[in-house]
Amino acid sequence: MLGQACAQLQQWHRAGHTDWSMSVTLSPLQLQDSHLLAHVQDCLDRHQLPARQLILEITESTVMRDTQAALALLNSLSALGVGIAIDDFGSLLNLKQLPATELKLGGNFTHELEPGSNAITILATIIALGHALDMAVIADGITTREQRQRLERMGCDYLQGQLIGVAVAAQR
Repeated sequence: MLGQACAQLQQWHRAGHTDWSMSVTLSPLQLQDSHLLAHVQDCLDRHQLPARQLILEITESTVMRDTQAALALLNSLSALGVGIAIDDFGSLLNLKQLPATELKLGGNFTHELEPGSNAITILATIIALGHALDMAVIADGITTREQRQRLERMGCDYLQGQLIGVAVAAQR
């Protein structure tokens, strides 16, 4: 999957979209692969991509299975210049230790943006926390204009979801 993603990003770059990046979710099994670092470097080299335009998404629970090994690998990937996004985080202490460049808020956070709800306060706090840790904040699951407007007002950096754009084939 990583090779396909890098090949697609290379095609988009050749088509003039040189500022586009690609996020790829790593499975728990991939994070345990001793050849992952070499595979990532090989994909970047083979497709002539700047490392900063590849973002690897991991869940916090995946990292916590073998924290020492995962941190060593993530630090090595980060040293290559690859972005690391933390999805489904739960512990702020763990979040502080990871070399992440992005913090992704799942739809479970964004669907509860009702006026006066605690969810708005929690989201604003998480966005501020992400920014304080020098991370870009991405909100997923955006389906309404109201969600989009609230998150934009809160300073969320990027939005994903049905309202923003449905998934399309890469050839589009």
